[in-house]
Amino acid sequence: MVGLPPVPGDMTWRDTLRPLLKDEESLGGFQHPASYMFKNLPSERFADDPPRAVLEAMDHFGVAHALIGLHPDDGVSVRAIREHPDRFSGAISVDPNAGMEGVRALRHAVEELGAKAAAAMPTGVIPQRAVDEPQWYPLYAACIDLGVPFMPCMGVPGPRIPFAAQHVMGLDRVCYEFPELVIITRHGCEPWEDLMVKLMLKWPNLHYSTSAFAPKYYPQAIVDYANTRGADKVLYAGYFPMGLSYEQIFGQMPGVGFRDHVWPKFLRENAQRIFGF
Repeated sequence: MVGLPPVPGDMTWRDTLRPLLKDEESLGGFQHPASYMFKNLPSERFADDPPRAVLEAMDHFGVAHALIGLHPDDGVSVRAIREHPDRFSGAISVDPNAGMEGVRALRHAVEELGAKAAAAMPTGVIPQRAVDEPQWYPLYAACIDLGVPFMPCMGVPGPRIPFAAQHVMGLDRVCYEFPELVIITRHGCEPWEDLMVKLMLKWPNLHYSTSAFAPKYYPQAIVDYANTRGADKVLYAGYFPMGLSYEQIFGQMPGVGFRDHVWPKFLRENAQRIFGF
């Protein structure tokens, strides 16, 4: 996953989360939703021409294809996917509180704009919704019908907001009720990564991606799982340019203890199979 950087000075993330934020730093001082963790932000996190800036970085580091956030009302992401379909695919953010309007928006994004996934931050919607709450169920059914995976953030969120809606435990009920739904978690699943491994062993369509984590912080339980029974279940997902630079990501990558057979699946093959790149 890659983000299209906003234009210089854009802090839309704060407006999105503002109803949930209470502490002074988050409301005014932070330059990133989790500035207390991401202290050295990439210089590329703003750009006047976002698609060009990202493509240049991808070319420099040998990244063939990227999943970007697709915002139907934002001409930048729509144009990037339309003009560079061989390099960009889209993931549309979905909101369980939007009801059928949200389902129709998902369907439009997949059928008309080429979206390849539905993404969500359960702690970031208002009101917050755990993944096993019924408000999500129409979206899950739509994902199955449209043939796209659901990609929720799971684990304690970086922003200073309550975490309960992203407890990994909720995935068990979702996988039980919707066994056809392909799920790829984002943002770590910590501190429940051991439980996540147990659930991936249990449910065939449940996967893990490494988004928002520098390689040196990949949970050991996930690395061990990929090296043993989970090579087909763990996908690379970066955090460029929102919080990590490509220099940081690829500089640390050789230190990850994956076995040789895991690397091609982790970096390319699992994503190709699931998203159809």
